[in-house]
Amino acid sequence: MKILVLGCGVIGTCVAWELACDGHEVTVVDRQDAPALETSYANAGEVSPGYSAPWAGPGVPLKAVKWLLMRHRPLVIRPLLDAAMWRWALAMLRNCTAARYALNKARMLPIAEYSRDRLKALRAATGIAYDERSLGTLQLFRTRKQLDGSAKDVAVLEETGVPYELLDRAGFVKVEPALALTQDKFVGALRLPGDETGDCFKFTQALARLAAAKGVAFKPGVIVERLLVEGGRLAGVQTSAGRIDADRTVLALGSHSPKLLAPLGLSIPVYPVKGYSITVPITDAACAPESTIMDETHKVAVTRLGERIRVGGTAELAGYDLSLHEARRHTLEHVVTDLFPRGGDVSKASFWCGLRPMTPDGTPIIGPTRVADLWLATGHGTLGWTMAAGTGRVIADLIGGAKPAIEVGELAMSRYD
Repeated sequence: MKILVLGCGVIGTCVAWELACDGHEVTVVDRQDAPALETSYANAGEVSPGYSAPWAGPGVPLKAVKWLLMRHRPLVIRPLLDAAMWRWALAMLRNCTAARYALNKARMLPIAEYSRDRLKALRAATGIAYDERSLGTLQLFRTRKQLDGSAKDVAVLEETGVPYELLDRAGFVKVEPALALTQDKFVGALRLPGDETGDCFKFTQALARLAAAKGVAFKPGVIVERLLVEGGRLAGVQTSAGRIDADRTVLALGSHSPKLLAPLGLSIPVYPVKGYSITVPITDAACAPESTIMDETHKVAVTRLGERIRVGGTAELAGYDLSLHEARRHTLEHVVTDLFPRGGDVSKASFWCGLRPMTPDGTPIIGPTRVADLWLATGHGTLGWTMAAGTGRVIADLIGGAKPAIEVGELAMSRYD
């Protein structure tokens, strides 16, 4: 079949790769001049199925008020006359119950675990390199209340069979030796040994090169203008370079996906939540992290990527604004220097932000739409890198008429009907 993929971030590129592996004729369109130049460019670097959990959960509304009052706050809301933002926020609040949290997490874990396994298989088959490490994720708790509160997540991990370790100070210093300098700031940690890390940008660019070698046609610098429906099916896409027709089209444009769907009468609750990162050159490898550390207080991830430290965090509701605010940089600098004071030189750090495509229930939207031949792969939020490889394979299976290796019916947009 002739298949058009809209979007060349990590999701779209994985979709294109898997479709090409199945022998389809694939074209990828993106407005940027190269793959992974938007949300996939400088994310936190985690491939963390064990840390896959919806933001909406019991107690989150009260925590949100506290976060908004913190100096180094993990949540920022810039009030807008934007009905979509407020609808999304209210829908998220409705998901802040124990029952919905359990349901949404149960929907997220299978695709996250499957993706991690697919990534391993892809790495073994191609030899692709992207500063990857398979040393797990360490969630650090500064207070006894935080440590005790992790019991709910541990219960879900046990129920779903995800390996974990609860560690005291000696335990977390053993896996992250550089924390010996700052261990007294923390009371304990939760380790997820099955998680991985890696540079999403490097991965996506490398995979795009492999896909091009398989015959995938990449069309950079092309703006998608509108979707063309004829006879009840999606026949093609109007772009700045003209019309492109296809047998099937996959929409993988992240936060921008709802804009293209609206004229077709399709509505998905995906909203941009801005995240920030800094990338810090390592000055002393012995004093830098080995893998990913999550600071539970500040909701910031600190990840080792080769000779760099990636520090990512903050949830900012500000529409599609991509302004870089120095206060967010100060928070990221504070966390990395608080944890690893000798690890890197923050004065030489690069500063970045990107728009995460978030759903109110935290679960991605993967599957068909009510418009024939139009498929969605969006709404992955902070877990696009974690869920990318599996999303690509699932979409390829569905389009090709094969049964996916995991149950994906509840990931489709029809769950919002």
